[in-house]
Formats: sequence, structure tokens, C-alpha cells
Amino acid sequence: MINWTVSAWPILASAALKSTLVLGAAWLITVLLRERSAAARHVVWTACAAALLALPLLSVALPALHLPAANAILPADADSPLFRATTTSAAPLGAATTSQAQAARASQASAAPSVRITWRTAVLLVWAAGLAMAMLQILVAFVALWRTRRAAKASQYAPMAARLARDLGIKEDVDILEIPSGMPMTFGVLRPTVLVPSCAADWSDDRRRVVLLHELAHVRRGDAATHMLARTALALNWWNPLAWSAWRAFLHERERAADDLVLSAGAPATDYAAHLLEIARSMQSQPATLAAGIPMARASQLEGRLLSILNPRAQRTQPARAMGLVAAALAIALMAPLAAIRAQSQADQATPADVEATILAANAQKNREILDQAAVTFERLRKFAEAKKLREASLALAEQISGPQSAEYAAALVRLGDLARRYGTATESNEFYQRALALGDRPEVFPALMRLALTSKDPEQRQAYLERARVAGRNGNDAGTAMAWLAHDRQDEPDGGAYSDSMYRGAMALESPDSPALALTLEMYADFLTATGRAAEATPVQDRAKAIRKVLVATVTASRLSPAVVGVKVGNGVTAPTLASKVEPEYSEEARSLKFQGTVKLKIVVDVDGLAKNIELVSGLGNGLDEKAAQAIALWKFNPGTTGGVPVPVQAMIEVNFRLM
Repeated sequence: MINWTVSAWPILASAALKSTLVLGAAWLITVLLRERSAAARHVVWTACAAALLALPLLSVALPALHLPAANAILPADADSPLFRATTTSAAPLGAATTSQAQAARASQASAAPSVRITWRTAVLLVWAAGLAMAMLQILVAFVALWRTRRAAKASQYAPMAARLARDLGIKEDVDILEIPSGMPMTFGVLRPTVLVPSCAADWSDDRRRVVLLHELAHVRRGDAATHMLARTALALNWWNPLAWSAWRAFLHERERAADDLVLSAGAPATDYAAHLLEIARSMQSQPATLAAGIPMARASQLEGRLLSILNPRAQRTQPARAMGLVAAALAIALMAPLAAIRAQSQADQATPADVEATILAANAQKNREILDQAAVTFERLRKFAEAKKLREASLALAEQISGPQSAEYAAALVRLGDLARRYGTATESNEFYQRALALGDRPEVFPALMRLALTSKDPEQRQAYLERARVAGRNGNDAGTAMAWLAHDRQDEPDGGAYSDSMYRGAMALESPDSPALALTLEMYADFLTATGRAAEATPVQDRAKAIRKVLVATVTASRLSPAVVGVKVGNGVTAPTLASKVEPEYSEEARSLKFQGTVKLKIVVDVDGLAKNIELVSGLGNGLDEKAAQAIALWKFNPGTTGGVPVPVQAMIEVNFRLM
């Protein structure tokens, strides 16, 4: 049995391409600012680092912005799968007992793994290893500096440093500590610290002054924080030569900006250059601390710094300290649209039917069913723009045929509201719902009443919507659903137990056997029984709900259910199927309202045509999530498994994770 877990490959691969674009843009901006101060260019590199860190987070958090041109450059979400494949024993189907489940898990644990590593897997593993090493280097540097600070003693030059700090406008306390040897260094974001070697006692007062000025300049500019920001961005992009080049430019501009601040404080350029040259020649930085500390001089940067110090025409202005934060925030804001751009999946790129032709045909025949069926097809393929156009045409046709007060018109408004909830905005969705409710609490508006109730933050308004839904319910399932939610909302009240128990039982009496409405009511009632100390009563109720969910999942692919299709296991010459395209499962309204999350496990057979068949629920979550997972998998397309080069049906186990963001 194959257990697949889809990776973050498309997000990371897209982020890699986009990060290169960001780095290139930063280089272009700094070239344009070559006549400006080093501090101004350092702000650009700081903003670039902030954008690089925000890029993968925004790519996950923001809704996808699909642009046709992106398909030629970016990897598609469903077109770049990465799997973790393990060979396990097949779990028994049907209603498994606890002992059977434990035995199955034990069998899986003891089975010898057979891992199939693709080139994408290898790339991600190499990237993750490089990231881990880079972050470990930062951690080691922090530990080394922490130990150094603990072993250091207070410096006799603290009073001089305090005076210089006041002159530079530094308000926070800065620790001036003495170490046995090493390069003068600044570190610490929350607790700024300057390390001065003990040999400073042999320096002239001028050298001590410029050294302290330089280190305090880093504190004044907040360089310890920007150093960690840029270093973390480098860790994420360690593989990119442009990132290393940007890191060197960041360090170079930072030191030049600190030098400019020292010169602006009155230090003579020639004297300062001489002191800097002597310190760089006579002292060495500790390599273990460079990932977290800021040494006064690096040999690789010395020549450029000296030329800049001695250049009388160099711009030495310092932007406000908050400018770095403003620039970083602006870069992240500008990054958001780029992060949201993603390639369309193969399913989304499939050539759709001619929407306009469908609308023309339906209008000519005065047949709304043509439009609604086509809209359902597009909704299943997640082609919401096409579906909306068809739904709007259906609404217009309903108004033309039946009138704006008709049940058909109200139902069309509700369907547009449902569609807007899936891909539009809550405001747009609620506008359609309210237009439907204005026509009266008729059966056609029941879904709108339930959607408005489950999303309402006002308890009284929620109760009002549920009561209206209970009355408007066209059948026992609708009325029962409203009653179940009324019971759920009252069950935690001090006197709500008896009311909720009665309402749950009444709902179950109204709802049809094996219906989704009954399964949901059973699940809610089982939770209620457990919460009120009636676990023994809850068990058979929950078992009944699970049995219904299994049937509902199986019916998702009932049209292509083939008892003759018996998948074989991977191994003994049978290769595993691979995913060609996928769509993400949607959250059910009831699960979102209950803030329910977890993992659904499904057993499928990947047939020779690359479609998932014989979908069976192994372990579910209920609350409509099991069916949502099965509906999504039914749209997945696989490259079938083979034996001897010939496609064969292969068993597979798929885990679908539902997480509320």
C-alpha cells in the first residue's frame, strides 16, 4: 500500500524563482543609488532581506493569484508532486475494531520501508540540509558570544563609551566589556554589547575613541537586528549565488555606513583610516562568532572602506533609524502580489467548454438546467470565473422566465452566494443571500439562512437565522439540520441539556437514513453525550455516523465504481503510481463553524486510466470533511503504476490534512 504525502515543492520552487527576481531588483536599485550614501544602500539590502523572509510565508498565507503567463515560468501546484512512499500491509476494510486497528498499525510499523526518492525529493533534502547547517552556524555563534559575554569583565572605558553614546543619541544601555584578545565587536539585539580587547590599554586615546565610536555606531543604527534578518534570509537562500553576493554587499554597505557615522562625529578621515588599517592588520576575528556578531574590520572589505573613508566627495548622510523598518514593511507589502502569483494546475489549465456557446444555447432553449449543470462542472474543476458567468446567466434567465419574485430566482441568488463564498468575498456572498432572503423565508433560501447563521458572530442573530431556517426547511433533512445547530448552541448553557437532548432526538427523527444531515446530527449528538458524561450512549451513535460517512465517501466515485478493479500492491516488479495533477480539498461549512481539523485517511485504487476508483474511508473526521477529501481525490489525475511496462491497477493510501489557518 502506498502512503502519499504531498510536499511543499511548488511553493519552494516558486519562492526560489521569485527570490532571484527580488535580489536582481535590489541590485538594480543599489546601482541607481550609487551616488547616494552607503546607509541608503544598506536600507535597500535590509528591505530585500525582509522581503526574502516574507516570501515563503506570504506564498502560503495569501490566496493564489493565477496568471496565464505564470504557467510558462512557475511550477504548477499539482504538477510538481513529491511523495513519501512506504510499503505497508493493507488495512482491513469495513468497520474495524480497536484491536484490528492496533494490529494494522503494528503491521505497518514492522514493515520494511521502500522509499522512492525523486529528483525533487533530493533537491528538497539538499536544501533542507543546507538550511539546517546555516541555522546551526547561527546558533553556535550565539552560544559562543553568550559564553564570551559571561566570561568578560566590565571595561574601564565604559564612562568614555557612555559619553560617546549620548553624543550619538543612543538611549538604551550598552554593555562595554573587556575580553582577553580578539577584534572589537558589537552584538546583541535586546542587550547591546561592545567587546573591547584588553590590549586597548596600550592604544592612544584617539584610537580608543574611534573604535568605541565605530562599535556604538552599529548600536545606533540597529545593525545587530538587521544582521540577523539578513543572515536568516541568506540561510533560506544559501544555494543562490546572488544571495551570497547580496550578503557581501550588505556587509560592505553596513561597515561603510558605520564609518560615515564615525566621520560625521568629527573623527579626521586620515587618522581614522590609519587606526582601522592597524586594527585590521594586528587583530583577528573569531570565525565561530561571525554569524551573529559584527567585528570592526574584515580584511576582504578593507580596501573599499579605506577608499570610501578618504573620498571627500562621498555622501555620508544617515537616514532616520526607523527608515529601515519602513523600507522593510514597504518591501513586504510590495512582495505580497508577487508571492500570491502561482501557476495554474493541470486541471485548471484544461481547455474549458465554450461558456458563451452554452449561454447562447440555454437562452435559445429557455433552459436553465443547461446552465446549472455546466456551472456545477466548472465548480468541481475549481474554475470559478466560468462558473460565476454561468450562474449569472442562470439568474438572468430565471428572472426572464419566472420573474424576480419566483422561487427559481431566489434559488439562483443563493447559488451565486454559495459560489462567492468559495472564491469571492464574504461581503459579496452576503449581498446575494440578503437579496434572496428579501423574497421571503421559503425553502429555496434555506442554504442562505444556514450560511448566515454559521458565520454570524452575534449569538442572538445566529439563533434568529437558525429559527428561520427551521421554518423554511423544505424537508426533514433541512429542518433537522437547523434543529441540530439550535441544540448545539444551547447545550453548554446551564439549563440547556434537556432542551438540546430533545432537539437532537427530534432532528434525527426527521432526517433521512444514511443522509449527510443525519450523519452530522449523529456526530454532534455523540459529542454532546460524551461531554455530559454519557460516553456509553455516545459510542453506538458515533459508530452509526461513521458507517454513514463510509457510504457517502464510496458514492463519490459510484459512477466509475468497478468491483472488478482490484488493485495490486507495490513491489515484486510493480511500480508505484505518481500524481500528475491535483486539487486541494475544501473545508465543509459545518467543520469550519465547529473549528474542526485533523487527517482523513482514504484507500483508493489507481486504475490504468489514472483515475482514483473504489474510494474507501479508512479513518475519518466526520463533519463533512470525509466527503470533501474524497471529492477532491476523485479529481486527481495519476500516472498509473506498471508491471513490466504495462499499466496495472495499484492500491494506494492517501492522507488528507485539514488545518484551519
